[in-house]
Amino acid sequence: MHKLITILVLVLSGTIAQLNLPKTPGYSTPPPKPYPPPGYSTPPPKPYPTRGYEPMMPYSFSYAVVDGPSYNNFGHQETADTKAVTGSYRVALPDGRTQIVTYKADENGYVADVRYEGKATYPENKPSYPPNYKPAYKPAYQPAPPKNYKP
Repeated sequence: MHKLITILVLVLSGTIAQLNLPKTPGYSTPPPKPYPPPGYSTPPPKPYPTRGYEPMMPYSFSYAVVDGPSYNNFGHQETADTKAVTGSYRVALPDGRTQIVTYKADENGYVADVRYEGKATYPENKPSYPPNYKPAYKPAYQPAPPKNYKP
């Protein structure tokens, strides 16, 4: 009981002490002063140049790679005039065929013709080493021993 009275006295004295505190004056900061205008004149920014239609420049290129040890065999050739791009590329596929793509790109879009030369062959897989896997044990079936139940 004595502790309860002590706690109540402390809470009341803290509340009364806060009530007697002077209020802080309310004020606001003055608005910031505007920056003075610059002492020199700035020219207006130049607009970005607009890109108009630029005609296509004619060009032509080609390359080819034939490397026997790595089985790489491919090439590409392309030609462009002022209206269209035409070209073709070829790739040796792993199944023995050659894929040839001939294309044309103009104002109507991209049109490609894909064709294959040769016949796909899949050689039989013959390992170059004899299989030497032998099981470590010979499994033998043995029935489970009979369970003897005694009532």
